[in-house]
Amino acid sequence: MTERITKDMARNIYFGGGLFAILVFVGLTFDTVHRIPELSHADKITKSVVAGKKIWEDNDCVGCHTLLGEGAYYAPELGNAFKRLGGGNKEAFRSFMQGWMAAQPLSTPNRRKMPQFHLTPTQVNNLADFLIWTSKVNNQDWPPNIQG
Repeated sequence: MTERITKDMARNIYFGGGLFAILVFVGLTFDTVHRIPELSHADKITKSVVAGKKIWEDNDCVGCHTLLGEGAYYAPELGNAFKRLGGGNKEAFRSFMQGWMAAQPLSTPNRRKMPQFHLTPTQVNNLADFLIWTSKVNNQDWPPNIQG
């Protein structure tokens, strides 16, 4: 064998490597698409969760907060808020959310204030249900720590 790479060898390496990369990409995409229902637990979406997501979107919560790592990094991650602030107890979390949303804006020095959205108790419960649902999505252990 020669110590030089010929044009034919380089072409074969280029096309072979490209084809291999494409096959790996297609295989990983196929695997991911088939695992989405198992990871997302979409069967657990209720009308309350849908209403909570609409409240999340209408009030641009993602403009300050992150949810499952997506959004602005100004305010805390809320994908694990149910576990972090409610301790996994739905009623405790809903009570916390009612009090927290009613108390806004807080007068904490050197901190930008969360606005008062004037949500009804039903809207706050819907938002809490949305955050409870997001906390149960299999997010591959994101965020890496409980504080977000």
